[in-house]
Amino acid sequence: MSTLVARPISTERVDLLPLRVEHAEEMALVLSDPGLHEFTGGTPDTPHTLRSRYERMIAGSLDPAVSWLNWVLRLRTESCLTGTVQATVGPSGDGLTAEIAWVVGTPWQGRGIAREAAGGLLSWLREQPVRTVVAHIHPDHRASAAVATAAGLAPTDAWHDGERRWQLTLGG
Repeated sequence: MSTLVARPISTERVDLLPLRVEHAEEMALVLSDPGLHEFTGGTPDTPHTLRSRYERMIAGSLDPAVSWLNWVLRLRTESCLTGTVQATVGPSGDGLTAEIAWVVGTPWQGRGIAREAAGGLLSWLREQPVRTVVAHIHPDHRASAAVATAAGLAPTDAWHDGERRWQLTLGG
């Protein structure tokens, strides 16, 4: 099975740029607010730690059937990085499934950037041989639930590590 490769995606205001190690320095600032970890745990990464993480992410999964797709979000009007979106795509019982996630730095939240970027990602996934899209969202994270709803995902009765599974079935 050939793996998918992240390609640039553009929306009205945001460019989704395939992740590069060189993004680590700026992204460490974007993701530096400890509040971003309220629902996911952990602490902000240093530029060095983030650089190492990005190197591993870009190297890809050891499983050739799984694609790790990662983008940084560049807000064109401000010419700066503002967050990330990602999709881990692999086989499931019903074809390929993409597990997606997003994060937008605190200074840019509340401006619809995550909604727009997730929508752009979903549009791109619709052009791929992906059958199902899922996201796992903490039940108290209303902003992420709103992004998932806007992207067309709906909550299910399934839970994983204290987060509700949201799902969208694509055509094909």
